[in-house]
This record gives sequence, C-alpha cells and structure tokens, in this order.
Amino acid sequence: IMLDLHKDGTMSVSFGGIPGKVPFAVLMRALGFESDRDIAYAVSLHPEVQNHLLPSLEVAKEIMTTEDALDYLGGRVAIGQTREVRIERAEQIIDKYFLPHLGSSKANRKDKGYFLAQMASMVLELYLGWREPDDRDHYGNKRLKLAGDLLATLYRSALKSFVKDLKYQAEKSLARNRRFKISGIVRPDVLTEKLRHSLATGAWVGGKTGVSQLLDRTNWMSMLSHLRRVVSPLSRSQPLFKARDLHGTQWGRMCPFETPEGPNCGLVKSLSLLTYITVGIDEKKVKQTIMKLGIISLDDAIKESLERGESKYADWSKVILNGKLIGFVQDGEKFAKSIRQIRRKGEIHHEVNVAYLQHDNVKEVYVNTDAGRIRRPLIILRNGKPLITKKDIDQLKKGEKSFSDLVKEGKIEYIDADEEENTYIALNVSDLLKEGAEEFTHLEVWVPGIFGTSASTIPYADHNQSPRNTYQSAMVKQALGLYSANFTMRTDSRAHVLHQPEKPLVQTNALDVIGYNNRPAGQNAVVAIMSFTGYNIEDALIFNKSSTERGFLRSTFFRLYSTEEKKYPGGQEDKIEVPESGVKGYRGIEIYRKLDSDGIISPEVEVKDGEALIGKTSPPRFLEEFREYGFGANVRKDTSVTIRYGEKGVVDSVFITETQEGDKLVKVRVRDYRIPEIGDKFASRHGQKGVIGLLIPQYDMPYTEDGVVPDIIINPHAFPSRMTLGQLLETLAGKTAALTGKLVNATPFSKEPIEEIKLRLLNKGYSPDGREVMYDGRTGEVLGKPIMIGIVYYQRLHHLVSDKFHARARGPVQLLTRQPTEGRAREGGLRFGEMERDVLIGHGTAMLLRERLLESSDKTTVYVCNKCGHIGWYDRNRNTYVCPVHGDKGDMHPVEMAYGFKLLLQEMMSMGIMPRLKVSDFIGE
Repeated sequence: IMLDLHKDGTMSVSFGGIPGKVPFAVLMRALGFESDRDIAYAVSLHPEVQNHLLPSLEVAKEIMTTEDALDYLGGRVAIGQTREVRIERAEQIIDKYFLPHLGSSKANRKDKGYFLAQMASMVLELYLGWREPDDRDHYGNKRLKLAGDLLATLYRSALKSFVKDLKYQAEKSLARNRRFKISGIVRPDVLTEKLRHSLATGAWVGGKTGVSQLLDRTNWMSMLSHLRRVVSPLSRSQPLFKARDLHGTQWGRMCPFETPEGPNCGLVKSLSLLTYITVGIDEKKVKQTIMKLGIISLDDAIKESLERGESKYADWSKVILNGKLIGFVQDGEKFAKSIRQIRRKGEIHHEVNVAYLQHDNVKEVYVNTDAGRIRRPLIILRNGKPLITKKDIDQLKKGEKSFSDLVKEGKIEYIDADEEENTYIALNVSDLLKEGAEEFTHLEVWVPGIFGTSASTIPYADHNQSPRNTYQSAMVKQALGLYSANFTMRTDSRAHVLHQPEKPLVQTNALDVIGYNNRPAGQNAVVAIMSFTGYNIEDALIFNKSSTERGFLRSTFFRLYSTEEKKYPGGQEDKIEVPESGVKGYRGIEIYRKLDSDGIISPEVEVKDGEALIGKTSPPRFLEEFREYGFGANVRKDTSVTIRYGEKGVVDSVFITETQEGDKLVKVRVRDYRIPEIGDKFASRHGQKGVIGLLIPQYDMPYTEDGVVPDIIINPHAFPSRMTLGQLLETLAGKTAALTGKLVNATPFSKEPIEEIKLRLLNKGYSPDGREVMYDGRTGEVLGKPIMIGIVYYQRLHHLVSDKFHARARGPVQLLTRQPTEGRAREGGLRFGEMERDVLIGHGTAMLLRERLLESSDKTTVYVCNKCGHIGWYDRNRNTYVCPVHGDKGDMHPVEMAYGFKLLLQEMMSMGIMPRLKVSDFIGE
C-alpha cells in the first residue's frame, strides 16, 4: 500500500486489487467515515494538520456517502456491471486485499480506516517538518522471519492447493454419481509434495529462492555460523550502500565483521552472541494491562473532540501498539517508564518493549509485542549503580541461578532497537566511576558480545584492521577440524577431519561458550617472522618438512560414493554385480579387478581414479535401444560407480542397506590421507592466509639458541600494510602460554594487559619483544638481526592443492562444438583466452596461434563450392560432396576451419542469413 501527497496538496492511495490511484477521502468514505469532520478527526486532532486535508476533501466532494464511494471503487474493477455488482466487488476488495493483516470482515473496516488515517497524519506531519522521515535501515523498523513464519507461509499455500484439489475431486466424484467416500477424494500427497519440494529446492512461496539450504558441516564453526545467518531480501545486484553499511542499531544485534566479500557484502549478516529474537505474544492481554495506565482510547478522544468542536488531546502523546494507534496519554515519558516498571516486576511479559519518541510537535509512545524483533540484554542501573550484586554473580558461577532468573528478577532486561533510543548505556564498569554516572540507565552485559560466533574466535580482534577480521570470519568456516564426533558413522558426501586438532593457547572467553574448545580446527605452531630463501614472498609460507612428517596439520578427506538397485516398469531392474565383457560400455577387466564376487569392493582396498567401487548393470533406457540391440542379456549397459577423475584413496567403509522403497542401497566411503604439501592453504586467526611455498628439512631450518626450530616461517612484509597487530600480540602471548603452562586470555576489550605478558617473558629469561638470536641451519652462522619467534594458532583450510591441480594432454571434447571440455571434473583443457591470444598476436607467432586455436582445438574439414561459396552436404550413397545450389555441377573443395566457425555459419543459415566463403587455392613454394 502506498499513500502519496501530491504538489497540489491532495493525497491518493494505491494498493493491490484496484488499478490506479484512489483519492484518499474516497477510500476513507468507503471504509465508513462519511463526513469530512469524521475523516479530519480520524487523521489528526491537531487543527494545523486538519487544515492540510482540505484539498483532499475537495477532490471527493461529489462522493459523499459510503455507497457512492464503494460504487466509485467498483467501477474500476467491475466495468459495465450493475451498481449492486460494483458495490459488492468493491466490498470484497476492501475486505480481502486492503490491509489484510487487520482482518478480512466488515467489522474490521473501521480499524482499517484509522490505520489509513494515521498514514495520512504521518505524511502531513513530515510535510510540515514536524517529524523526520523513517530510517529504513533502523533495526526498529526491521523484523526477522524465522523458520516458523516461513513454514507457516508455505503451509498456508500448500493447504490452499490441497483444498482446491479436494473441491475438484469431490465435484468429479459427484458428477459421476459414484458413492461419496472421503478416502477416495482426499489426496494427501498434494500437501506433502508441495512442502517436500520447497524444502528440497529452497524455492518458496512468492518467488523467493534459497530459503532452505543444506547445512554446512565443514567444521563446528561453519555449522554454528550457518544456523545464525541472516539474509536480507534486497537485490545483490544493486549498490544500496546504506543498506549494506553498518547502522548504529546493529550494535549488539548483528556481527560487525561477519559478512561475505563480493555482491552479498552487508546483505548477508550473522547474529551477535547475546541476541534474542522475539517469538511474539498476544497483544490483547498487553492492551488490557496498559489501558489501565491512563490511556484515553482513540474512539473516546475522537468522540469527545467531535462533540466539543476542538480537541484537548492534540498535544498529548499518541500510544501506538504494534503499529496501530490505540489512544492518547498526557505524559508519554512517564507512561513509558510505568510500563518498564511493571515489566521488571513481571506483571507483563518480558518480550514487551516500549519507546517514547518526541519530534518537534509529535510525541509518540511505541509499544511492541510482535515477533521477529532482535533484542539484546542489558544490566539495569539505578542511580548509576548496577542492580546485579556480587552475590548474584557468585550464585551464577555455582549454578544456583540462571541468566533467565536475573531477567525475571528485573536486574537484566532485553531491549529492542526502538527502546534503545531511550537508554544511555555504559560500556563498562569504569564508565560508572566517572562524573555524571547517574545519567546512565543501563550497563553492557559483555562488550565482546557484539561479535558473532565466527568473529568471537579472533584473539586481539581490537588490534587488527577491520577487513582482516572479516576475512578471518570467513576462513574460520573453512578450517579443517573435527566437524562431528560421530564422523566414523556418518555418510556425508564429502568431509575433512584434522588428525590432531588442538585447543588454542591464546584464548577468547567466547571459545568455551560456543563450544570451539571441544571441536577445535587448527594447531599451535612455532612461527618465526623472517625472510628466508625467498620462497616465502607474497604470502607464501615455509614449512618445516620434519614437522609435517611428525603429523603437523595432517588431515583425512572422506568421499562418499553410492548407488541403488532401481526397479523399472515391465519387470526390468538394475543389478549390483561384476559386469561381464558383453555389456554395453564395458570398460576393461582392469577397472573391475578389485570388486568382490557380489560386485562391491571390500574395505581397506587401495583405489585410484577410474577404478570401480560398485559394479552395476542397468537395462536399456529407451525402446530404441531394445530395437537396436535386440532382447537378451547382452543388451544391459554398464553403470558402475567409479572413483572420480584425479582422486585416489583407500576404501574406508561399506554400507549396505535399503531405501524407503525397499531397493538395495550401497554406499562406499573412500578416505585419502592429506599431508601438507606445496600449494596447500593455511591461515592464522587474523586473516593472514598463505600457501606453502617450500618444505625445508629441519636441519636446514633456522634455530634459536635453545635449539627451537620454527614449524612455519612467515614473511615480515605481511604485516605493515595489513596492520594485523593481533598476530604479533598472539606471537608474544602464545610464547608466554607455552613457557608458563597457562592459557592467555586475549578477548577483545577485556584481555590480559600486554605489559603483564611482557613481564612474564622477561621473568622466564626471554626478550619482552619476542625476538631471539637465530642461526642459519645451512651454514651455522648467526642471522643478521634477532628474529621474532613465538606460538601462533594456525588453521588448515579446505583449499587443498590435490583437489585443484589439473593438467591435460588429450581428453574428451564437447558434443556440440567439438572443443575440449571445461573443468577438472570433466578432464577439461586449460582455457586459451582472448588475452593469451593477444600475446601471441603481439609476438607475431602465427603458426603457434594456429596450433593452439585450431590444431589442438576443433579443427575440421568442410567442403565448400568454389562457384557460390556455400557449404556442401555429403551424399553417402555416391561417397561425394554436393553443392546445395549447383548440385552435381558444383566445384567442391576441402577447407580446413574451426568446427565452432562451421557451427556459426549453420546457425546463421537457420536465421535466414546465407554466408558465402570465397575459396582460393593455397599456393606453396
């Protein structure tokens, strides 16, 4: 619904159901507000606002009754019909399509009128400069749709389809004069299939896509983050800078760091750690309670104003419950405070939030009880002192009290974005010791709670440049770890498991809360910051080869292969067996030699790409195949499951079971041992990602006076421009943790002081800046400068070189263009693109250009008529090429060209364009 204020002062309304714009006063009359005074007082009790309604009322002076207004509306949709039909049609549209959330019966028309009047009031107040335009990006104006709402929408749509089908089946049954049986006309699969299809594809009612998604189980954090993801419905293709930017009301509600790079930046967000999303409560009970606090109801205020001819309530505060004006109070601020008091006492539900907002001439109290508001907890202060005592904290530690108990006791309250406008929040206890602390109304529960699950794993996040924290928030979801404790029994399509995941030595308080310490994804590594051999430039890492041989950051990759014995119409079925040489598509005895007699491979057998895991034969798919090959055993074709191209491994386990339909189902899981190698990707927890550039044996690595050899050498040039001071601090803190045997707390904003960490290093006999004299393992000489060395937590990311590297000499080509296929999975070629072509042209290497783009691609020979330049066709009977224009008299010559070019010529012919090729003989020396 849209309400417009035009330059001439008139207002019009447009909504689905009636074409074009409807004058505001006409629609108000259709809703039962017949006189101009009724409309004026419904809009506002303020004379100045009422005066600005005159142009809108003037436009509708010909239509003075509700019936006339309905007839006017009906004339837009029921053209040429009788007056009765027009009125009936207009009533249907007003009840069903206009503000349907307020109800769909005749009794709701008055509420709809008041709602529309309030819209007009706000537009006029904005025009008069009494209020600011609404901020679309303010979280008070946003609601989250959770699984329940989305499923309800889907179920409503599915139920409508079910009822429609039920009606059709019933009519069909009655028309045939059959005995009416409920079981015969009810088709429950109509309902089930619609629900199942949407959940399987993510395609929802209203054209939304990607609503349901497969849970990302790369590791514990990726799962947790996926469950807390918030997706904006805005288009990712438009800039929408304001919508993507951080808004003040996002503090404590959405993570400021966790958002993807690229087109979805700022549109896909993640909930902060302490957020609570309202489920919605019945507003009727709340309304009954707050009406006792001195509200003059809307009806009473308007009635009294109409009787007196003026209103004493014009300067009172409006009370708006879930977007609907319900009345007026004399002192809005006092009223809001009284609601907060009864909420803290538990007399109304804790999900009720109230906000008092004052503009120039407009005072409003917003009371919200609806679902989908993002709220966050705050400690309540009285005279600048927290209501939570040391006793409460001790009881929380002992488990005698829960967080919910503190909410019930009125010591902590959940605040939504609207109510937060009325608060003055202290960030920490030190703020309460300053002058003017009495003005504070609330205290933050825990400042690091503003971060989401991913960002809260970053130690010293407050010392890093902002985008680095965003990069780490994405990479923590790609790290290999222990994604599930029962991974040995799961049949995930693909999974990585790190062999020896470790708890980080440098911790944040959130790691225990979110369960990261029970499901870690990385190892503590000895890291030196230095240039060495030149193989660690540009973010490359030098790894200690001996460390990897001892098991440092090793992992296993699991891949699942499965198939089932399907049954087909006509008694045909698949068979899991060792295919015999007579079947169509037989691949040779070498492919099947590792299969057992039942056609299934045994566990612990080594396999490489192309080898069969499950032997299977299937009947012909089409009748043409029956005709071509005839009936009999040899018409079956090979549909065996083989190892993917470029992969290898050992059969880990074999599962044999049945599907829901009772067909035999076989799943084979293959494991592959992944030792860190050149090209594998690793990252610290500060967005410092890099690939292995060189593996050096321990005896050639630099070492300290104590004989400590680093596991990883990182280049010092990774730090100046990126400003990831957090990693340098972690290097110091990790070293301290290793020397003292105590974990170091590096929670942002509430960490252990750096001076204390330096002091501990000094007490252990180490330099407080983390630097040590080091020796070159190759020569034994002292390195020129002391090197910073310490312990940093490193993650192995799932971008492994063995899954990506690809080369091809010859291989398959596409059916349509006869050019090499694309991509590693299809054994594709490496693309020789436009820019590569330009290089060869620039060098003048014509023969090399021909070799790449013709000989090694899609060279073909086409016969062309010398007389007309048309491509000829092949006459199979006479084994000759014929010109389509001159027939046998054509002068046909073979021409070498790219098959793609030949295809282009034929596509042009299909559009009625006749390309002609001029042919001349190539005369050599």
